[in-house]
Amino acid sequence: MKKIIGIGNAMTDILIKIDDDTFLQQHHLPKGSMQLIDLNLAQQLEKELESCPKTYVSGGSAANTLTGLAKMGVPSAFVGIVGQDEVGRNFQTDMQKNGVKPLLLKGEGMSGFCTSFISADGERTMATHLGIAANIAAKDIVPDLFKEYDILHIEGYLLQNHDLIQTAVQTAKQMGLEVSLDMASYNVVEDNIDFLKDLIKNYVDIVFANEEEAFAYTHKNPQESLAEIAKQCKIAIVKIGARGSLVQQKQEMFAVDVFPAQRVDTTGAGDLYASGFLAGYAKGVDLKTAAKMGSLVSSKIVEVLGTKFSQQQWSDILRQIQTF
Repeated sequence: MKKIIGIGNAMTDILIKIDDDTFLQQHHLPKGSMQLIDLNLAQQLEKELESCPKTYVSGGSAANTLTGLAKMGVPSAFVGIVGQDEVGRNFQTDMQKNGVKPLLLKGEGMSGFCTSFISADGERTMATHLGIAANIAAKDIVPDLFKEYDILHIEGYLLQNHDLIQTAVQTAKQMGLEVSLDMASYNVVEDNIDFLKDLIKNYVDIVFANEEEAFAYTHKNPQESLAEIAKQCKIAIVKIGARGSLVQQKQEMFAVDVFPAQRVDTTGAGDLYASGFLAGYAKGVDLKTAAKMGSLVSSKIVEVLGTKFSQQQWSDILRQIQTF
């Protein structure tokens, strides 16, 4: 079985349900996007919503994916940076509790957090204060980090840090790892398009994109986007919401349906799709089965608030996967 290491922003998610989208419009937060905000705005938003019920969970895109992988029996580790505060300590404890090896750097400053606003239709809009999570740097990436692993998984939210990502993928390739990339958000793709295209063509083996991210990358429909991305990497995946997902390797292309789900919160749906797919890939199953695993885990996570399943839910998921 392949072992997987991920690199990403070590974040704590603050989940808040909102009745309508007026709040998002007032604060210029495009629905469904991820926006970086400074500490002052983060505190302002928190104050305005202080009466709303909140759920706190360790998160961050890559951390969510690695947690899912560990729960599915894949040896997993996570690289990030946290502050020496309660949020950072809780993040490390939660990673360990979920079976992920935390390769965490410690720094001075506030640990990162992301306020995720969940609309009535389940769509999530993220306002992210990276805090010290943004301080992970190219100098922190050394070959020894990767020596026990077979795949490096990168979250697209790190793409703004070109030096970090360039060093990470070059080092991973030197150590013989495959590279998996989740594009993460359409606005991140738009803001880093030239760097991203060079990265995928030269270093990335597996690309995960949703419909909006794929369009931002190619300005084409999902099927055409899939074909274009597949020319640039080993395996391309384009997720098309309730219509399922499309996967292509070389000239082989297929579609996988979604599993029926009662949508509560879409937070982490893409992260957990990557968990399921990469778990199948790490275990050597065929790509269609891996995509079905991704689709199943993704459909289940939208039925819960946040990005974590109970142990019973994981047991049910693993039993269902055994029938594939």
